[in-house]
Amino acid sequence: MNKDRLREEIAADEGCKLNDSGEHILYLDHLGLVTMGVGHLVVEGDPEHGHPVGTPVSEERVRQAFALDIAVTIEDCRRLCKNVGVDFDALDEEPQLIFCNMAFNLGYPRYSKFSRFWSNVAKAVDDPSYWNLVADEAVDSRWHDQVPNRAKRLVKRLRALSYG
Repeated sequence: MNKDRLREEIAADEGCKLNDSGEHILYLDHLGLVTMGVGHLVVEGDPEHGHPVGTPVSEERVRQAFALDIAVTIEDCRRLCKNVGVDFDALDEEPQLIFCNMAFNLGYPRYSKFSRFWSNVAKAVDDPSYWNLVADEAVDSRWHDQVPNRAKRLVKRLRALSYG
């Protein structure tokens, strides 16, 4: 998988919040959770945890968090695919990119609950017509309503996989 393309896609979807001086800052995401950089959810253990929204964050720290988040996202997708008997690394790049984009946005706990989605992924590996059912399951989720532009774009890409 082209990790540069993955980083570019996710950065475009996530965006960054900057203050008037052009510095990265802590901000609230669409769910009201404290976030920084390229969609990095601030959690206990992060140096930024407990700091108020608007606190500046260094470019170096943003790059570090994003690199780690990308690595975790890829591992999450490997694990999710393995759970349904699919080798993530053997998939074509397009489904890899789509899965990673969704995993980055949803996080492993929420994405792992897409049971019918993942069940259809396992079938789509052998029969590309199942990609439409994978897309249908993505549409039939709260995620689709929470990030409609991103979701519609990714669903369209999933549907295109049906046509090989």
